[in-house]
Amino acid sequence: MFLNSTLPAHLGLADAGVIALLGYAVVFFGLILLMGVLICLGKIFAKADAKPHSSTAEPAAAPAAAPAPKPEAPGAAGQLMLHDVEPKTAAMLMAIVANQMGKPLNELRFISIKEVK
Repeated sequence: MFLNSTLPAHLGLADAGVIALLGYAVVFFGLILLMGVLICLGKIFAKADAKPHSSTAEPAAAPAAAPAPKPEAPGAAGQLMLHDVEPKTAAMLMAIVANQMGKPLNELRFISIKEVK
């Protein structure tokens, strides 16, 4: 009733399968073409970026040496007072805090650790 007049009213399973496969083939062919276009454009733009933009520009200065890494802080930073906390638990808490802050443990100073009940 609402179907195109060129298609039969009742498609068989084989005919429906062929039509579905042709539809999938068209979609994948379009995706492959689009992928090829994007790869070509990427190569074109990569070549354009590799070329110098102007020949009259000054030559670039030699890149500065990378900054020396910051030396780590020396040893312990004083006494740590533990209040109702085992040393093993305190060490674990200090390691967790250092990890969350993104700093080495020897750059942090813990004064006291107390269990909150």
